[in-house]
Amino acid sequence: RMEFFSDSRPIARDPVNIHAVLDHVKRLATSGFARHLKISEVYDPSLPPVLANRDQLIQVFLNLVKNAAEAIGEQATDGEIELSTAFRPGVRLSVAPSSERVSLPLEFCVRDNGPGVPADLQPHLFDPFVTTKTQGSGLGLALVAKIVGDHGGIVECESAHRRTTFRVMMPMFTPAK
Repeated sequence: RMEFFSDSRPIARDPVNIHAVLDHVKRLATSGFARHLKISEVYDPSLPPVLANRDQLIQVFLNLVKNAAEAIGEQATDGEIELSTAFRPGVRLSVAPSSERVSLPLEFCVRDNGPGVPADLQPHLFDPFVTTKTQGSGLGLALVAKIVGDHGGIVECESAHRRTTFRVMMPMFTPAK
């Protein structure tokens, strides 16, 4: 998995329907590691496509959903993961070094009702080799951050007891004129 971090080749990207990606991830999760959980969707049906590599997006969201399922645990009787999408036209970020403002209107969230991320871990969550799992490598969220960053987006986490949200914000696909 470490080889992926040094791969600087350009990513093949196409317009991707994020809902098809999330539905695929949900099917994989509910037939395996998350079969004991309720997974719900709150989708914006008018969302435009994202310019992305479909397989890499599947990897991102499969990783986030798997982490959420593991955080909730197999003994939980009320475990729930919510997948949501939204269009946020006002979201703009400055990108170094030029400080050019980039629009990231597409918001995709994975929310769970697990115990939350420990406060001391939150600032380092996307760093390689950071993990709370005894068998974890600490590469999953670092890989998520790299893939999202390579697509011109950002990923962030807000966490409290029984409400952790991983938010992925990406640019939308705009066809060439």
